[in-house]
Amino acid sequence: MAGDSRILMDHNMEIGVTPAQVKKLPKHLREAQISTERTHLISDPPKKPRQRYVQKDGKCNVHHGNVQETYRYLSDLFTTLVDLRWRLSLFIFTLVYIVNWLFFGFLWWLIALIRGDLVHADEEGWTPCVENLNSFVSAFLFSIETETTIGYGYRVITEKCPEGIILLLVQAILGSIVNAMMVGCMFVKISQPKNRAETLMFSHNAVISVRDNKMCLMFRVGDLRNSHIVEASIRAKLIRSQQTKEGEFIPLNQTDINIGFDTGDDRLFLVSPLIISHEINERSPFWEMTLTQMEKEEFEIVVILEGMVEATGMTCQARSSYLDTEVLWGYRFTPVLSLEKGFYEVDYNNFHDIYETNTPTCSAKEFAAKLRDGPLLPQLSLLSPDPKTHSTFDALNRLSERDPLSPDVDKEERDSRADRGETNGSAAALEDPPLADGLPG
Repeated sequence: MAGDSRILMDHNMEIGVTPAQVKKLPKHLREAQISTERTHLISDPPKKPRQRYVQKDGKCNVHHGNVQETYRYLSDLFTTLVDLRWRLSLFIFTLVYIVNWLFFGFLWWLIALIRGDLVHADEEGWTPCVENLNSFVSAFLFSIETETTIGYGYRVITEKCPEGIILLLVQAILGSIVNAMMVGCMFVKISQPKNRAETLMFSHNAVISVRDNKMCLMFRVGDLRNSHIVEASIRAKLIRSQQTKEGEFIPLNQTDINIGFDTGDDRLFLVSPLIISHEINERSPFWEMTLTQMEKEEFEIVVILEGMVEATGMTCQARSSYLDTEVLWGYRFTPVLSLEKGFYEVDYNNFHDIYETNTPTCSAKEFAAKLRDGPLLPQLSLLSPDPKTHSTFDALNRLSERDPLSPDVDKEERDSRADRGETNGSAAALEDPPLADGLPG
């Protein structure tokens, strides 16, 4: 009996009839649809996770392999020592001093051995090179005392040992050089402003929306410390592989993104969090990119903030990046600055927060062309941040999908709406003749 009902149900499904005995379940209780030969689930394949060029914490994800000319690292030994990891730096620091002390201790022991001080040290009337030096251990201790200028006063060089005097001079000079290099390396490594970059923040996402009737790419930066970054400046790079017209493939090509270099907006007074804006114009790599195209593109935006640390005067650089999946279309940043009694307060709980806003899905080129035609400018200042409300951008999206060679369609639509009594401010704005420059007065 159950088998007959199942056969009947399958037959009804094949002919497109919904069985009466099958009740429609709530949406959260329905079973997932299974694709069969008759039904196919159509969806865009998810993007594969991409490898970052620069990590979120600023570390460059690039490893140098097959370096044949390794001697170049030794030609800049100081930088090589500074760039080493801390555990390796401490190991080399300790090893250099121990080897240096052992080497000169061996030379002091060798002089005592050649002069016979080790054999005749207890004889009366014998003047050794170094008093109370009777073994290699005592020679090693004398080497440490000489180089570190401890001077316990028990082992002393005598004036009747010219070779000992020369060795003392050599050890003093070479010891000063070793001290200068090793202490200098440790000082530079300790005072490096890398940790200062930990208190420089970048927003988790970059956003694209309209600002002052222009499509803009924006991200936010902030400084957590009260000691500010002096002469702070910021720049951005677009990392994207491309192929030239001649067929040459350029992997990870770097393109400048103008974030105020020509106007001076890239020079920051970073006292409170700032929203960095890139105007998408004719010189922007995103000029002809629509929302649909951006979802298919693969790129990475690297942002670099640098300046001098106010406390030390050393140059500091902080880096971060945004993958194509981290650039959100149609969003703005939530304000974080508020006026309190006698001061301004920054709420870093909202630093990464964004909210959705009405933004056209067409490219910035198409958006600028529509604005030059003049029909939508009077309403751009009345946009609502509520994504559910309809705005002039919805009309702009519909206009961008129409055929530009068919201007009679707009006229027919306006006539039909006027006959129905549906003419509103938006339609009236569309009928107003554009100004001479295509911009409102």
